[in-house]
Amino acid sequence: MSPSSSSAHVDSFANDHLPPREQWPELIFDLPELLFPERLNCSHDLLDRWVESGQGDRPCIQGAGLRWTYAQLRAEANRIAQVLVEDMGVVPGNRVLLRGANTPQLAACWFAIMKVGAIAVATMPLLRAKELKQVIDKAEVSHALCDAALAEELALAQAQCPSLKTTVLYRSEAAEGLEARARTKRAHFDNVDTAAEDCCIIAFTSGTTGQPKGTMHNHRDVIAVLRCWPVHCLRATADDVFIGSPPLAFTFGLGGLLLFPMSVGASTVLLEKAAPEALLPAIAEYRATVCFTAPTSYRAMAPLVKNHDISSLRKCVSAGEALPAATRKLWKDVTGIEMIDGIGATEMLHIFISHDEASARPGATGRPVPGYRACVLDEEGRVLPPGQVGRLAVKGPTGCRYLADERQRNYVLNGWNLTGDAYLVDADGYFVYHARTDDMIISGGYNIAGPEVESALLAHPAVAECGVVGVPDEERGQIVKAFVVLREGHGAGAETVKTLQDFVKATIAPYKYPRAIEFRASLPRTETGKLQRFRLRQET
Repeated sequence: MSPSSSSAHVDSFANDHLPPREQWPELIFDLPELLFPERLNCSHDLLDRWVESGQGDRPCIQGAGLRWTYAQLRAEANRIAQVLVEDMGVVPGNRVLLRGANTPQLAACWFAIMKVGAIAVATMPLLRAKELKQVIDKAEVSHALCDAALAEELALAQAQCPSLKTTVLYRSEAAEGLEARARTKRAHFDNVDTAAEDCCIIAFTSGTTGQPKGTMHNHRDVIAVLRCWPVHCLRATADDVFIGSPPLAFTFGLGGLLLFPMSVGASTVLLEKAAPEALLPAIAEYRATVCFTAPTSYRAMAPLVKNHDISSLRKCVSAGEALPAATRKLWKDVTGIEMIDGIGATEMLHIFISHDEASARPGATGRPVPGYRACVLDEEGRVLPPGQVGRLAVKGPTGCRYLADERQRNYVLNGWNLTGDAYLVDADGYFVYHARTDDMIISGGYNIAGPEVESALLAHPAVAECGVVGVPDEERGQIVKAFVVLREGHGAGAETVKTLQDFVKATIAPYKYPRAIEFRASLPRTETGKLQRFRLRQET
């Protein structure tokens, strides 16, 4: 099916700005459960079907002061859908910006956008007007639903964005606010009959490179990821209670905290603030069973676990950046839970290499998730044998389609998606992470992976956080430099530098040790918790 032949989109912007078909990755649907009809609206499979099958009273979403069943969420989404169409003039294919922290109301807005056949452009709560303007301009956003608490920066951006005509605030007491408008609407709405290939999400990358890109995903993509990793690796049940930290604007959070629980009829807890010190008491309060967060958060929570009753927790998922073996061990030592690690990408929508608890290996990400294929390529695009580090390449039912971006040519090679990660495959077929391809350090003729040095440093009890980059050096080309945040009680002096250097030399090959160490109070991270090594490089 061509992307526009049976599209429900009245506004054809998304179809008009897809990459040329010859630049698309190969899409594979070789599992029976990945065969989809041509007409598909993902809100039906995730939300409406539970109500239609008589399970509308199941708990669905809870947050501060709110607890909705599936039926209540559906009614709320239906009312907001009518506000979008009747009050705001949204037509299928329009881009609707979402701005807000993780709340049930944000989830209802997301489903309303799906129902009306529009395209959700979710943004991180911490973005400022300058960054919002980049997103609005690139996606030619016409409408916005914004949490009243975050309205100021959006208003500043809107003044500079001619495409953005209409903004309605939610969690607002105003007469023109979303809640007041929605109260006047019926709880019934007929979903737009979208094509499976109609774009429904433009997800912007979280910015580890400083240059975000818009990635386009359709209704079929949303349902496809539900039938791969969560089924084969997570294996959640309808009785599970999900919780975590990643924003819904980050596809890791959208999947882990909304799509995955609702695909099995489970419930989810959406926290506005989910820092480590807030996440642990929330797990105890809500008796959460499945947690999604980044490795840095697990590491920060580990020493605090003893102060909280997290006995309800049975599954912990780590993604967003590589999971150091030391962090995996630290978490298992204090909780008894073997983490499920995985690598995904905004371009692929979610996780494509992972494992379950029984097949976890420290230091290895796992094997390709059923539905996906992966290999490691050299610089000429040839498949490398086991044990050699190269470029990770993956293909499956989802793939990279950038919004009007020349970088599409760099991401797709001979049908493969090149994720920008350096990996090797071991003799047992496990994929082992080495670095982002732009984070490889070449020092004195040696290739050194920054994250490997970070993992070694993190195994030392004095180190709370660290980031490792290569910095220019006349003699060696580059040297390894570590930026280290120390735990309380450890001094930042020359003696600690030598102690850490010797520790790394004794842990991994001595030539990889950090020849320079700088102590910091904190490290630059994205809102999703990813270390911004490019900023560390800029600061040297």
